Amino acid sequence: MPLERSNDFGKTLRRLVVRLRPQWYRFAAVIVLSLTAVTLSVMGPKLLGDGTNVIFDGLIHGGPGAIDFSKLHQILLLVIGLYLLSGCAQFSQAFILAGVVQRTMQQLRSDVEDKLNRVPLGYVDRVGRGELLSRVTNDIDNLAQSLQQTLSQMVTNIFMLVGTIIMMFVISPILALVAVVSLPLSSIIIRFIASRAGVRFAAQWGNTGRLNSLVEETLTGHAIVKTFGREKEVETEFRQTNKELFEASYSAQSTSSSIQPAMVLVGNLNFVAIAVIGGLRVASHAMSIGGVQAFIQYSRQFSQPLSMLASMANSFQSGLASAERVFEFLDTEELSPDAPEATGPARARGRVVFDHVSFSYDPDRPLITDLSFEAKPGQTVAIVGPTGAGKTTLVNLIMRFYELDAGRITLDGQDISTMSRAVLRSNVGMVLQDTWLFTGTIRENIAYGNPDASEAEILAAAQAAYVDRFVHALSNGYDTVVDDEGTSLSAGEKQLLTIARAFVANPSILILDEATSSVDTRTEVLIQDAMEALRADRTSFVIAHRLSTVRNADVILVMEDGRIVEVGHHADLLGRGGAYARLYNSQFTGAAVEVS
Repeated sequence: MPLERSNDFGKTLRRLVVRLRPQWYRFAAVIVLSLTAVTLSVMGPKLLGDGTNVIFDGLIHGGPGAIDFSKLHQILLLVIGLYLLSGCAQFSQAFILAGVVQRTMQQLRSDVEDKLNRVPLGYVDRVGRGELLSRVTNDIDNLAQSLQQTLSQMVTNIFMLVGTIIMMFVISPILALVAVVSLPLSSIIIRFIASRAGVRFAAQWGNTGRLNSLVEETLTGHAIVKTFGREKEVETEFRQTNKELFEASYSAQSTSSSIQPAMVLVGNLNFVAIAVIGGLRVASHAMSIGGVQAFIQYSRQFSQPLSMLASMANSFQSGLASAERVFEFLDTEELSPDAPEATGPARARGRVVFDHVSFSYDPDRPLITDLSFEAKPGQTVAIVGPTGAGKTTLVNLIMRFYELDAGRITLDGQDISTMSRAVLRSNVGMVLQDTWLFTGTIRENIAYGNPDASEAEILAAAQAAYVDRFVHALSNGYDTVVDDEGTSLSAGEKQLLTIARAFVANPSILILDEATSSVDTRTEVLIQDAMEALRADRTSFVIAHRLSTVRNADVILVMEDGRIVEVGHHADLLGRGGAYARLYNSQFTGAAVEVS
């Protein structure tokens, strides 16, 4: 997490500008409208000064009756008209700018979503989900808010600053020089404070990601936390992280917020100097009272853009810190792209061959080394072995969730690395030990495996996986709404739903990774019977720790330390008295008891 200042402020800003470039014509309209609004607005004080001179001249030369009210009315109506037009222009540019920012954020969110589908599975495994969610939600929202608040004001205040300086030089070059002297001082103050605020804003959003990750983990494992009585430890960790977020946020906000008071102080000192010098020039008849009045108004307008620009540095720096975190995610290494000519069988026969395959998550810790075996079409291949032997990794490699270090895997004779991932995975159905349901009806969750499935196909899959057995006990049957928490379903019922989802996809290859671990023994037998009927012309890979579930497999692969140490049938492997026999017999061995 970026707990320090942005690595490259300029690079992040340039990338942000590139993001805004497709909206250039709208942004050009914003600039034109802003320039129009400022031009009309800065003319107001000069005209009001002229009105003051009309009143003053009338009073000096003949009293109240000598005031030219006709000319005064014309001036006031003109000022009102200018301010109304200026307001309309400001409203229009704000409306257009909102579209510019939101369209840019819409595209950025789409790019982030596309990126999520292109990053390797290993990246999602390494990065905390709360941290990842913080980048794609909180950081983008903060960037949008920052741009919305700062872009319009930045353009307007820059134009206002330039326009005010021009009008001040028109009225009195001497007083204008006095006012402009404050610019270098203001610039030094802004840069000094902003450089320190940038570090703290990066820390603020880094700690926000940590806190989100912690909250997400705690909510996901809420039952586990309570079961083991770890509430106090979780609360302690939360308080510590929350404290670090508070300190970073407090420091960032207090530091950046000090810019505006500093600018106000500089502006007030400048105002005093202008008032004194302006009064002396009026006394010496070098300026009119209306001219001094207009200049004082301009001096206030002069300090206001400086203060606004300074205060916007607060929000803008926060937005850039978030933008850098989003761009950092977008720069993450992606899956190797499919070759342009990559394709594969629309309906595979299911012959899978591992040819001297080697793979490791960490180069310093080899996991699978020189592994070779063949799964023939229609076979049920059971993969067994102790925890960490590489069983799940094996099926992840078939799905191309990870790329091989050496060797190759072929499907019907074609190297899967030359196949389109979409085509490869359309031939594979996978049921994991950890169930996942989305918020929707039971019917929709089953059809997730095949969105084009008919009602008859959904019902057939539900009956084959014995979902139909419990659905009718629910209030709305197949229209019952469930979610990832599956609060209305038991763990076994959720598992049956995911199995039905795989069945309705009708894949050539079926992967079951401890798929029956959450169901009762009777249901397990029923599922095994259903699978027996459904695996005709389908290659099945079954990973199981309960070896009773794989005794009918055509081939059993016994893995240890990333290697296949035994291959055979249940009875043959038991007869050998090797690794499989040890695993099988350990299921019936009681716990060791120390005898005194």
